[in-house]
This record gives sequence, C-alpha cells and structure tokens, in this order.
Amino acid sequence: MPSIRDHLVTLSDTVGALRVLQSSGALDFRRPREVAAAVKRNATIGAPAAIVRHGAEKHPDAPAITDEHGTISFAELDRNSNAVANELIAAGLSTGDVVGILARDHRGLVTVLSAAGRAGLRLAMLNTGFGATQLGEVVERENIAAVLYDEEFTDLIDTLPAELPRYLTWVDGDRAVPEGVKTLQAIVADGNSSSPPDPKQWAGLVILTSGTTGLPKGARRGKVSPFTTALLLDRIPFPQQGTMVIVSPIFHSTGFALWGVGTALGNHTVVMRRFDAEKTLAALSEHRAEMLVAVPTMLHRMIALGPEVFAKYDLSALKVIVIAGSALSPTLSEAVQDAFGDVLYNLYGSTEVAVASVAQPHELRLAPGTVGRAPVSSHLRLYDENDRPISGSNVRGRLFVRNGAPFEGYTDGRTKQVIDGYMSTGDMARFDEHGLMFIEGRDDDMIVSGGENVYPLEVENLLAEHPEVADVAVVGVEDDEFGTRLRAFIVRAPDAEPQVDEIKHHVRSHLARYKVPRDVVFVEDLPRNPTGKLVRRLLPTGPLD
Repeated sequence: MPSIRDHLVTLSDTVGALRVLQSSGALDFRRPREVAAAVKRNATIGAPAAIVRHGAEKHPDAPAITDEHGTISFAELDRNSNAVANELIAAGLSTGDVVGILARDHRGLVTVLSAAGRAGLRLAMLNTGFGATQLGEVVERENIAAVLYDEEFTDLIDTLPAELPRYLTWVDGDRAVPEGVKTLQAIVADGNSSSPPDPKQWAGLVILTSGTTGLPKGARRGKVSPFTTALLLDRIPFPQQGTMVIVSPIFHSTGFALWGVGTALGNHTVVMRRFDAEKTLAALSEHRAEMLVAVPTMLHRMIALGPEVFAKYDLSALKVIVIAGSALSPTLSEAVQDAFGDVLYNLYGSTEVAVASVAQPHELRLAPGTVGRAPVSSHLRLYDENDRPISGSNVRGRLFVRNGAPFEGYTDGRTKQVIDGYMSTGDMARFDEHGLMFIEGRDDDMIVSGGENVYPLEVENLLAEHPEVADVAVVGVEDDEFGTRLRAFIVRAPDAEPQVDEIKHHVRSHLARYKVPRDVVFVEDLPRNPTGKLVRRLLPTGPLD
C-alpha cells in the first residue's frame, strides 16, 4: 500500500508536470473546456489522432509535414486520416483489431498513426530492419489483421499469408501495384474524408523494442499520459509553430514521442525516408529548422562531412538537437557542440520506461557523454546485484526508473523487474560528483576476465577518442585461460591505417591492463539497427581465422 510519502511525491510530480505543461503552451488551464476536450479525445481516439485534429482546428493551413512528395497542411493531414480510417472500417476491420505498418518516415506513416485511432484499431509499428522470419513471428504474435507497407518492402510482405489484407503506404513506381491492393494515395484522393464516429476507447499502440538481443518485444501503450509530454518538455525547449527535422525513425519510441509533442505544439515536421548527412544539413538550412531529432550515428556522419561542407549551409536557426537511441560517446558529444554550437540534448530512456533523463548543453560541456538529470516526475535509483539501493558518487549499479508514464507490460504477458515501484532499465549507471548520470553499458554486457569485472562500453568510449577510429564495438568472447576476453571491432577513419599494437597501446595507456582487448578486428562497418543501436549478437565471437 502506498505510504504518505508516496502520495506526497505523486502530488508533487503532478503539480510539477502541470506547471511544465502550462508554461510550455502544451495545455492552457485557463481554458478548462479545451483541456477537457483534449483529455476526452486522447481517451477515445488516442494522442496521435487528437493532435492532428487539434492542429486542423487551430491552424488548418499551416504546414504539418514535408516529405519527398512535398508539403501538406494540418487540414489536409486531418482529412487524409479520416479517409484512411473510413477505408479500414469499410474493409471489415473491427474495433480493437490490430493493424501493422511497415513504413519509413513520410506522410503515409503519420496518416496511418492518426487514422488507426479514429478507426478504433490498435496499431503495431513494425521495424524497417526486419527480416522475413522476424516479421512473420511478430505478425503472428501480435495477431495483426491487416498490414500497411511501403513498396520497397513488397518482397518481405509477400512472405506473409496471402489472405492477410494489405495496403501500400508509399509507391516508388518500380513495380506494378498488386491486384486488390489499394494505395493510400488513391484512398485519400477518392475516399470519404468525413470524420468517422469516435470509438468508445482508444485501442492503443504497440511499439516494438529494438530487438538487439533477439526477437523484438511488443510494448503496449493503451494510453498516453500527459506526464509523458511533461517528461520531454521539462528539459527540452521545443519550438512552437516552428520547424523540426526528424531523421530518427518515427516507428520507434523516441522519434514517435518527439514527433507527437512537436506536432501538438503546432510545429511543421520535415522528414526523409532515408538518412543522408548532407541532405539533412540542407533541410535544416532550407526550412530554417529550429530542432533536429537524430541518433548518434547520424550525427557522427554529419560531423565527418567537415567544416567546408558545413559552411555551405545556414544553420543559424537551429537551437536544439535531440539525440537518443544509442550511447553518446564523450568524443562525439564534444564534436557535435563544437560544430553546431551548444544546442545538444542527450535523451536517455527506453520503450518501457519512457523518458528517464535528459542532459542539457551546459551539462554536456561539463561532463561530455552524460545523460544528465531526471525531468519532472522521473525518479532514478541504483541497486546492487542483491537488489539493495546504492548511493554515493561514481558507484556503479543497476538502473531503475519510476515516472508518470508507467509501462503496461509486453504483449506476450511479460514485464520488467520492479523494486519498490522502480522498473529495471537493464542498464548499469553511475552518478558523478555533480549529480549527473552516466550509462555504463547493459547489465548483461559485463564480462569477468581473469576475475576482474569489465564493462565493454568504457573501452568503446576510450577507443572512440582515437583519431584513426571511426566506429568501434567491444564484446566479450570465450577464453580458455581468462574465462572471457575482450574483442574490439574497429572501423578505420578515412585514409587511416591504425595497427593492432597501436590500438592496444592506446587502451593500456589509459585503463587497467585487464581491460586491453586481446583481439583487434578491423571491419568495414558495424551492425546497427535503424535506430542506431549496435546489434552485438551479430558480431562474430568464435575463433578468428
């Protein structure tokens, strides 16, 4: 049973979150009828549909989204959403049915995000990096009743049961549209764009985890709490009725959440189906964008373009770069702020715990690579291997989070470990003397080599500082003498030829001898998923030739 202290903390969190929502302009409590209407919409058609409808009412002619086909307004996006919702209802899909979407970032994806809620359907957001086996298993596990997909994924979709209804969300024109398959373009051009009757309750979303250790799990979201919005707005200064460029995938939790909050504030979102470093700079310049949403690997490729390329583009409007999805090395943290100015915000969270912490630019200057501090209503705690709380500076522990956006469990019925109301993130962390948090790697990444505990991320961050290293991954492999040893996979910097002994000496000069990789393997690139996370299980851990 919650204690008096728990109730006081909840009250304090609520007041703090409401204050953030009011001051940011997300909600105006001086207009209680509008707030009540927003709450009702969120409960019936869901946040994605509600924010699109709100935008159409408040600024119908303002640009909502720009992609390779051009720009559409909030009013157009609202009508298109209605047309797609009416089509899905007419096709016989029932309230609560699950539909899946396999699409890159473009107008079709956000149209379906909005349309599914209006039709009373639960939307499963599928990963564009899926193989046929993964896709088939997820479609079966989530009981997906229809699938919407981009043309480039046709061969992948063709591995699914033939009787599964399907719709095309983006057509490149490289092949004929299959018989009986409708395109979103045709639906929005000829369909019924009147608003369908609101369902009694939002059917929710399924956002998949990254799947870096196996089959992605489905994380249910049957409601989107206002606390989720406050978690982002508390430490990140979003523009209002400005422009955002989002190159982080919207099918994943970070891109989705930032698109949602930004759109709720009336912002114009610029997206592209495939990331290109220089085209991203060009988009920031052309649209005078105030915010960029990306993952660290994307920023690494942008920095690699060099000062001469940067000088071609006017980036003076850019005030905020938000990154998440994978670890930010101290080296990249400094390089980004040197190139773009002190505009970097490092967001740490997960599909399960939502937003846990955010590092602001001044904190990243003070402690490069930090994930910062907890926003309003987020609480962080470290536990040891025996589930006992840990305190003190620079003491490593298992990170647990409690906040106002509770996890509803995986779609297969499992959930995360919870201690005293705090949920496990699966990461190791520490707090420095300034109270800033650092992620030390996954709790299951730790290896024991010769009786010593080693966390590969520490070695990775050090090697990332080497001027001849473009990308790096460090993993543990079996060793007859030490039990486990470190193996480093190195992507060389352009025109560089680092040697094995040089790499080992760099680590030996800064860290304990037992942290020096016994193996150094040079590779062309590292396996990363669409959100930029390293897929360690795809790195070879067997004997080297």
